[in-house]
Amino acid sequence: MSNAVGRRIALDAMGGDHAPKATVAGVVAARRNHGVEVTLVGDLERLSAELERNGESVGDYQIVHAGEVVGMDEQPASAIRQKLDSSIRVAAQLVKVGEAQALISMGNSGATMAAAVLVVGRAPGVSRPALAGVLPATGGRTLLLDIGANSECTPENLLQFAIMGSLYMEAAHGVASPRVGLLNVGEEDVKGNQLVLEAHELVQASELNFRGNVEGVDLFRAVVDVAVCDGFTGNVAIKVMEGTGDFAFGMLRAAGETSARSKLGALLMRPALRTMRTSFDYAEWGGAPLLGVNGLVFIGHGRSHRGAVERAIVEVTAALSGNLPMLLEKGLARG
Repeated sequence: MSNAVGRRIALDAMGGDHAPKATVAGVVAARRNHGVEVTLVGDLERLSAELERNGESVGDYQIVHAGEVVGMDEQPASAIRQKLDSSIRVAAQLVKVGEAQALISMGNSGATMAAAVLVVGRAPGVSRPALAGVLPATGGRTLLLDIGANSECTPENLLQFAIMGSLYMEAAHGVASPRVGLLNVGEEDVKGNQLVLEAHELVQASELNFRGNVEGVDLFRAVVDVAVCDGFTGNVAIKVMEGTGDFAFGMLRAAGETSARSKLGALLMRPALRTMRTSFDYAEWGGAPLLGVNGLVFIGHGRSHRGAVERAIVEVTAALSGNLPMLLEKGLARG
């Protein structure tokens, strides 16, 4: 992949619990394994040292210096307004002026969303950007949105989420005519609160490949490619999934220590269980796209290590290669 394409992505290299070690290592891995080159934004001296530690020549990478960092515990909007030289704000500015088409950050998620809205700006016609999570599912993947950007939504918001989610799965994952469903308490059309009932009518009347309502148990069954809900419901669903994974694997670990036979079985199953746990670990998914801004903003988990950073870069590269910004502009214009 050429420099011109790779440098459409600006990475907040100082964001995250393990930055800049994990972020730089992820960028190096993306370059070595996928030919993707990313603009690193952050402290020049520290990023240069990390590149050298990874056996890389600093001159082979584009670095944009930023002298400040937004901490994980800072108030998001205030930090973005006051820390003009923070790595997340500088990276967002690169997208705003067209020097990058996408922004990735593993840092303060609230600050990243604030930078996306206040600096990058909403896409034309979008009332509220939505945060989307790609879930592992049997025989495929399910995109769930919104997972936390908007606690309260209107039916029109959910329709826009459905449009944006459908276009994302088409661009980033090559899914033709993605199947769309509304996350609800039952499959029947008459079920749900007023928000879901009214959204059901709007989505059904659209040009989307609407399959009706889906329940929480369907998210891992690949019943639909895109599941839509308000941010409150989506965030609760994501947190329950994380907790369930931790609980289940904790129980398996404890059960594997009850006898010699159990320990042997646990040892033999360890590779498979490790793979399963990774599938449930949000920190390993790469991140979540914030759809509905001018460009693409990708928010990773604060605990992300090298592999998650690399996966985020690959995911964003696929979305850009699939012309996601242009598809979103045209799709939202059609409404």
